[in-house]
Amino acid sequence: MFGGRTFAACLLVLGLSACGTPLPPPMPVPPLSQSMPGIQGVDLATDASDVVAELRGSGLDFVARYYRDPTSRWPALTAAEAQRLSALGLKIVAVWEFHSGKPWYFSFASGYWEGVAAWREAAAIGQPTGSAIYFAVDFNANGADLYQVDQYFRGVNAAFANISRGRPGYRIGVYGSGAVCDAVTRARLAQYSWLSNARAWAGYGSYAGWNIRQHGPFGTLSFNHDSDEARGDYGAFALAGYAPPERLPPQPTPTPVAAIVPPQPIPTPVAATRPEPEPVQSDMTLDTLIRSLF
Repeated sequence: MFGGRTFAACLLVLGLSACGTPLPPPMPVPPLSQSMPGIQGVDLATDASDVVAELRGSGLDFVARYYRDPTSRWPALTAAEAQRLSALGLKIVAVWEFHSGKPWYFSFASGYWEGVAAWREAAAIGQPTGSAIYFAVDFNANGADLYQVDQYFRGVNAAFANISRGRPGYRIGVYGSGAVCDAVTRARLAQYSWLSNARAWAGYGSYAGWNIRQHGPFGTLSFNHDSDEARGDYGAFALAGYAPPERLPPQPTPTPVAAIVPPQPIPTPVAATRPEPEPVQSDMTLDTLIRSLF
């Protein structure tokens, strides 16, 4: 309501403006890199291809998108969308959601068939094995509900085991309240957990084992989304052949090595010597020589 304090504040602002006193400038919106620590991402229910231009300059690390039943009114993640996100250098987090807010829907059978459906969609877009598919529990499960959730994830695990038959396959993640994430991971039915931003749900404040934690939307993005932070390995992936090449730091130019020329031997000068003529040996005496002339 528009109360007396609000009215008085308005009069004060008008008075300061009339007196020429400048009002303080609005607080700047912090960039994404400063608004939330850790690995940053968003999850959105619609095709991320529609906001590629905005994602390109966002500074985000990953985008979470959904696999869905064909009867869902929301678009599921497609190969083309995954290729576009990978080409931007963004990782992808895959999550299955269908009737996830209805407690009565969770059972071993529904978990099994949804595990099969999620696996098929992941394989169809080229999601690499070893990455994760999260399964959403989008309500505040308590008491008997947690047993139904447990049975659901046992069904998902059975489906994955039957499809992989001992070969490398997809890993399993759980999205939900702190109580759900704790129960499912402690039962070893999921390797990853994604804590919902529903702060009133059971276990939100006490659960610290999350790989992804959801927050409210970023004020700097125009499209409908939730923001998320991740840490360590959180099961994300990028499609091979579409991710941009990693930029290596510039390498220093090697200094050219001068060609080493071995020293040439310096010829030792030899003095030109002329042999001394040998004395003529003769048996003739001087007297004999004179006599022979006459």
